[in-house]
Amino acid sequence: MSPPRIRCAIYTRKSSDEGLDQDFNSLDAQAEACAAYIASQRHEGWVAGKARYDDGGISGGTLERPALHRLLADIDAGHVQMVVVYKIDRLTRSLADFAKLVERFDAAGCSFVSVTQAFNTASSMGRLTLNVLLSFAQFEREVTAERIRDKIAASKKKGLWMGGMTPLGYDPHPDPKTRGLVINADEAETVRAIFALYDELGCLNAVMRRANDLGLRSKRHHFRSGRVQGGTPFSRGQIYALLRNPIYIGKIRHKTRVWDGQHAPIVDETLWERVQSKLQDASARPRGRKDPGNRPGATRVALLTGKLRDDTGDRLTPTHTRRHGRQIRYYVSNRLISGGTDPRGWRLPAAALEEAVANTIAGHLIALARDHRICAESDLQRGDAVRDRVRQLADRLTGSTSDLLSALLAEGHIEKHRIVLRLQAKVLGELLVLPLDVLDPAVLTIDAPFALRRRGVEGKIVVGDREPNPDRTLLRALAKAHDWVADLRKGKPLGDTAASTGHSESYIRTRAQLAYLAPTIQGAIFEGHQPADLTLERIIRKPVPLDWDAQARLYGFGRGARHP
Repeated sequence: MSPPRIRCAIYTRKSSDEGLDQDFNSLDAQAEACAAYIASQRHEGWVAGKARYDDGGISGGTLERPALHRLLADIDAGHVQMVVVYKIDRLTRSLADFAKLVERFDAAGCSFVSVTQAFNTASSMGRLTLNVLLSFAQFEREVTAERIRDKIAASKKKGLWMGGMTPLGYDPHPDPKTRGLVINADEAETVRAIFALYDELGCLNAVMRRANDLGLRSKRHHFRSGRVQGGTPFSRGQIYALLRNPIYIGKIRHKTRVWDGQHAPIVDETLWERVQSKLQDASARPRGRKDPGNRPGATRVALLTGKLRDDTGDRLTPTHTRRHGRQIRYYVSNRLISGGTDPRGWRLPAAALEEAVANTIAGHLIALARDHRICAESDLQRGDAVRDRVRQLADRLTGSTSDLLSALLAEGHIEKHRIVLRLQAKVLGELLVLPLDVLDPAVLTIDAPFALRRRGVEGKIVVGDREPNPDRTLLRALAKAHDWVADLRKGKPLGDTAASTGHSESYIRTRAQLAYLAPTIQGAIFEGHQPADLTLERIIRKPVPLDWDAQARLYGFGRGARHP
């Protein structure tokens, strides 16, 4: 009795298209080896199909391959019972994709065999071995991808252009072996014109309209497929991307880092910095309101725009989001807006930061005035008048006329644990009615501790030595805890206490623990010296330890807490 007929399909694949135009290429070699293997299995009833399933120039990391789709369609139709490949990674390099293919093969009653690896999926051992080999194939693909990414990063660090869409103003280097850019003279004039227009107008929409009136057009790209892209009027987004691209000052950007490039700049750095500053100032302007300063009680939206930088030297740019219909403002490192994510980037609540900076400046000036250190030389007759003006200035800084903060602050620098602020000497002198040569230079620089602490769902900024700030919620809970514990000690049942207060027994039980806090901790809560992130919710979330030292460590009082 002759064996049943098994119709076989040969599948071949090559990742790159190199050499595919030769008379006998890699795909032909794979097909020839597979055909010879099928012929050797003729006694088992194997018969090679007439159709060829060749995918040239397509990676094994994806299933989006034309020939593979035709093969799967023929398998589903019942035309193929055995798929023959030269190696398993010709079919796929992904373990997840392979599982999908095998599931689909099984559903259609089809098996899979590799010519150079002696197993097939018709047996359980073959499946196990195949999964192991495929895991290594996927590992190899991922390692190769990591090497490519590392190579691109290292090349960009050296200032090399690593391909992609060539930006307006440049062409690829005429030598294909040189990874670089050369200036396209005509397009470079377009780039300079757009930078000059924004420097003059300061508005993206106005620049877009003027550029279109002047007939300026985006870069025209010609692809190998014959498709043409670009050569159209500029959109607002294209103009913004062009103005933010550091390639025009001879730099190369890779993710959040910017390196010196090997190509010539088109725009000088003075114009570039001026344009970047105007872009950041424009981002702080409220949208849809023409002059908020003319309305009663209106204030500037971002008082610290262009004033502060983070520990990497990046500007803190104002931005906002909406939550439950309410606008929430932030100052964020500019690279988080223009360059993606960076775990070292800052994201600070705007109102809290502005208040903290204003309070820090006010406290700094009051402390110096109290010790008669505003002037370089002590003058008792002038001292009282200066002290009064400093108090008035501090009240204005921390009060409703907070626009004064923007005028008085020259610049600032925020690091992980400190903030450095520098004041405008001329503005401070005018406000205190003092000549510039009378001011002590030390007055103009403030160096204070800085911390961002989580308090509930909000971020609390702590700058300098924190003033006492009693938490009324904690104080009320602490007072009630002592009352409830006193009732319990008198023998009053917990259920009666809960009924008289309208609370559940678990509510009473969790909050009564506050009465067993260490005396130093209770004293700190009473005086308002508790850590900024210590809340009632944090205390009742877990049982309060009986050990006072453990309480101090748990609630952030550190080792300095002394107990009687």
